[in-house]
Amino acid sequence: MKPLAITAAIAVASGMAVSAQAQQTQPTQTQPTQGQPTQTQPTQTQPRSQQTQGQPPRQARGQAQGQGPMYPRPYVGADAMFWEVDPDQGSSADSVGLRLNGGAQFNDYFGAEAHLGTGGSEGPTELDYLVGAYAKGTLPVSQQFRLYGLAGFTEVDFDTDRESGFSYGGGAEFDVAPNLAVGADYMRYLDKSDQTFDAASVGIRYRF
Repeated sequence: MKPLAITAAIAVASGMAVSAQAQQTQPTQTQPTQGQPTQTQPTQTQPRSQQTQGQPPRQARGQAQGQGPMYPRPYVGADAMFWEVDPDQGSSADSVGLRLNGGAQFNDYFGAEAHLGTGGSEGPTELDYLVGAYAKGTLPVSQQFRLYGLAGFTEVDFDTDRESGFSYGGGAEFDVAPNLAVGADYMRYLDKSDQTFDAASVGIRYRF
């Protein structure tokens, strides 16, 4: 009896040990508790500068399109010049010549302009050339239409005489295209005690 009881006790102990070992080796599964926030891996996003690299922003393009003209803005032009010399003594003379002009607009209101004219004769009076430089003041009436005034100095060379002096005048111009305008002006190039020299000009101007 005694050896049998010992054998039975050993068998029961061995069975309990095997059962305990099996429970230790079995993986434990844990369930998230209710209300516990789940952890999510952060998504990687590319920087905005890298996403838009190589593509001009629409907003920047719209602002660039909405900007006004860049200054200074140079221009050139050509005019038909109807000039007249009126001396204090003797008869006046008038004719038609060609005038080139060019300058730069520094902002909406101020600029500088130069004139170079030649051609035309009547009787003994012949215009060899005129050359002058002027300050220009502009009054924008609308986006396409402007009035302006000129003041400066001019040298005029006739076939018989050469004169220089203060000059002034005014005109208007109208845009017919983004870079092209038609205009007209009236200038008193010379205002001397013995004679005056005036010119009315009509032509076109191209702005760069």
